[in-house]
Amino acid sequence: MSSLVDLRRFSLPELESMVAERGLPAFRYRQMARWLYGKAAASIDEMTDLSLDLRTELSRDYEVGGLEVVAERTSQVDRTRKFLFRLQDGRSVESVLMPLGRRYTLCISSQVGCTLDCVFCDTGRMGFLRNLEAWEIVGQVIPLWREIRAERDDKVRTNIVFMGMGEPLHNTDAVIEACRLLTDPLGLHLRPKGITVSTAGGIAGMRKLADSGLGVRLAVSLNATTQEERERLMPKAAKVPLLELVAAARDYAERTNDRATMEYVLMRGVNDRPEDADRLGDLFRGGPFKINLIPYNPGGNGQLERPDREAVDAFARRLYPQAPVVTVRWSMGPDIAAACGQLKTEVERTTPPAA
Repeated sequence: MSSLVDLRRFSLPELESMVAERGLPAFRYRQMARWLYGKAAASIDEMTDLSLDLRTELSRDYEVGGLEVVAERTSQVDRTRKFLFRLQDGRSVESVLMPLGRRYTLCISSQVGCTLDCVFCDTGRMGFLRNLEAWEIVGQVIPLWREIRAERDDKVRTNIVFMGMGEPLHNTDAVIEACRLLTDPLGLHLRPKGITVSTAGGIAGMRKLADSGLGVRLAVSLNATTQEERERLMPKAAKVPLLELVAAARDYAERTNDRATMEYVLMRGVNDRPEDADRLGDLFRGGPFKINLIPYNPGGNGQLERPDREAVDAFARRLYPQAPVVTVRWSMGPDIAAACGQLKTEVERTTPPAA
């Protein structure tokens, strides 16, 4: 392992302090920040508006590292790309790049494994190993940013969703710091409304995220319309009572003057009945919410099935008159193990253990 310090380990205030401690003028901080994030430099040598002597001096102590891509799949169906990144401690996390017209959406991870154990998610079966640091979260974006930044113009949108491995609001401080890097003008300068943090029920984290003033969007993984059903599908997340979770989402929406998205994974014969649609509508009638229906993406749980398109459409039609906004999101990358945790599980199952 290199003895050099990765410059992206620094938060922006820490980078500014490092520049000052080395006796460099303040504008050098701005130059370095733009290279590290907006220009996604892969090395100190690429920072060509720094003098050669300064680049040589910095290279004695620092480097521009990053996360190693150890597996990559591209869907032949919709061009979705899935990446497995190796962290510096040898563990790995997944990210997904989803192109849709003139918009890119990056789905990124916040933990190695997950603290929860939802029956429909492959990540939960891995257990929880550790939280990611802010630089590791943003590190999933940087290599993809290098590829898409050349295409960015006024008509291209880049969205970030914290819907990969892990429960983001069980790692709230690092997620908030990562969001600051993603939105700061000296970071990646993304729109706050282009970032969505998805939680299965971190109420304390929701309040902290609202207090941060970042104004990013919130999505809540609900998946059940009764407390009993939620306890069966999401036993750990359901320790937060259903109605308390709905109230916290409403509070976040009102504080940020935006709709909160309520995510509902549709599983055949489990939560896709007409009475489920009616109860879901009752929960959110007239509130600052959007309901996002997600047909189940089959993974390691062989007992769960995806409803057919006709059943999904019928559920949405029954729900829509009651709920304010209803959308259906079909999973992308069906041929590349694109659901959360699937690629990591597949790679680890087929890769011999290291000696």
